[in-house]
Amino acid sequence: MGAIVKVAHVMRRFVPGKWGGTESVVFNSALELQQRGIASPIFCTDMFAQPGEERVEGVSVRRFPYVFPWLFLGDDARAKLQLKGGSPLSFGLLRALWREPELSLIHTHVQHRLGGIARTVARHRGIPYVASIHGGWFTMPAEQQERMQDPFRGKPEWGKLFGWLLGARRTLEDAAAIICVGRDEQAAVRQRFPHRAERVHYLPNGVRVALFRDASPEPFRQRFNFQPTDRLVLCVSRLDYQKNQLLLLRAFAEFAKLHPCHRLVLIGAATVEAYHQEIQAEVARLELDGRVTIIPGLPPDDPLLPSAYRAAEILSCPPPMNRSASSFWRRGRRGCRSSPPGLAGFPVSPPTTLTSACLKTATSNGSRLSWRCWPTIPSGANASPPPPAGRWRRSTTGAASATVSWKFTKMRPPASPPVLDGWWAGLGFVRLV
Repeated sequence: MGAIVKVAHVMRRFVPGKWGGTESVVFNSALELQQRGIASPIFCTDMFAQPGEERVEGVSVRRFPYVFPWLFLGDDARAKLQLKGGSPLSFGLLRALWREPELSLIHTHVQHRLGGIARTVARHRGIPYVASIHGGWFTMPAEQQERMQDPFRGKPEWGKLFGWLLGARRTLEDAAAIICVGRDEQAAVRQRFPHRAERVHYLPNGVRVALFRDASPEPFRQRFNFQPTDRLVLCVSRLDYQKNQLLLLRAFAEFAKLHPCHRLVLIGAATVEAYHQEIQAEVARLELDGRVTIIPGLPPDDPLLPSAYRAAEILSCPPPMNRSASSFWRRGRRGCRSSPPGLAGFPVSPPTTLTSACLKTATSNGSRLSWRCWPTIPSGANASPPPPAGRWRRSTTGAASATVSWKFTKMRPPASPPVLDGWWAGLGFVRLV
């Protein structure tokens, strides 16, 4: 493959008000490419925005009209599909991608009909395309997949014809490479496509290390009126049943009985409004008003976001897709702050392990909150016991490790065939291995 000139990213939507993990990965990948002289426009629908082009930190975002190709969809159903699920069809996006000059590679971050558009254009233009799976599609529980189909269940789907013409069902199978952000997803995709197993790669999301390392906790604490004695438990994720914040909330209710200074903070756009309302109702039922702060999303460029991470004592990462975030914080966040051993440690606790039993165990030994958490929860009122020397050495070197291995510019599969080197370079990933 020749030199990479331009990479086109294809996704459902791209708006700051509905920012999630996919948007973060796509934008940062595109930004890295731009900084290295490789044009990287983003092609998406105009959900929650106006059609046309917008520049975001120099990255071209091009939005096109779309339809949800089912008959008799009501306004409520369309609103739900805009937030989550559905398979939109955009003829404008197809035409623009087909005509885009000097295109070297297409990277689709969506399957179904939009992924089929990426596949069709790439095949007709004789260029490669790769596909990323961001939402745990092959590892999503059947119940959740069923819920995503509720808005169009029983409605005639006139878009099936276009899905067939675009080869939407072959988007993954025909891709030059499939990128998975989790090991379990990689295993599931390889099982689904055993004859394409060598093309399926594990590539965790990168992190803008300096952005978080250099932030101050004070702006976030002041903006939301937290007291100096408040100790924050933070979860940054879409408010969605797929993220299971209700489990975290119920576990925190037990934890809060024994730790009156801790406050739970949930930050994330509501992609399922009904679930957002469930969370609010559960806060009231558990009598946690004043102990739980829900912030329905911060713009991606808001300095309060990295400040929130710095202000938090405990970071909880939703399962199962956010393992790259938890791994980064285990490696990097602990080494980012200069602090005495007694205050070191930034515990990361997946909600699936943050159960009442774990919390009670944590209280008894005064050192651990849950699985793979670093010592930070004190048995007394003021300070944690110093961690063992080995752990302290790891915590102080964590930032360097994160900088080497987890920056966006240093991420790529360790076992990638040489023939894919040009493609990974086109994606902005040049991991040191």
